[in-house]
Amino acid sequence: MKLLRLLALNLTALIFVPSAAHLFELPAKISLDRDAYFLVQGIYAGWATFGVAILAAVAANGSLAFAERSRDPVAARWATLSATLIAVSLTVFFIWVFPANQATANWTRQPTAWETLRRQWEYGHAVNAGIVWLAFLATSVAVMRRDQPQRSPTERSV
Repeated sequence: MKLLRLLALNLTALIFVPSAAHLFELPAKISLDRDAYFLVQGIYAGWATFGVAILAAVAANGSLAFAERSRDPVAARWATLSATLIAVSLTVFFIWVFPANQATANWTRQPTAWETLRRQWEYGHAVNAGIVWLAFLATSVAVMRRDQPQRSPTERSV
């Protein structure tokens, strides 16, 4: 069980890293001219591999929820919330970020509506940073609850 908790927490932290990077880069990137922006976007080549970590984080949090369902239902709900939030971040990605990637051939082609696509891409990632941060907090609560002393049913009702 400790290994599952550690895995869920670490995978959720790992997927927050690229989300936070996108968020913190936004202020400097959003006003770049077209050529500079497309040049900078080249640094994301290969970042699609984070998709594996995202799916693993959903699975680890879902597994943690399943494992905790009888022992600590509150922890199970927090882990479920985390898995759900990570899935929501995927939805945001596929609604706003991925279409911008496709329209620009992963930022190697410069369509006329590139500024709209840039805003869509940047703010989609910013929203995801907040969602994944909340998922990390939810996983943290789920993991930390097991370290709390469990009270007996009579103590809980007091």
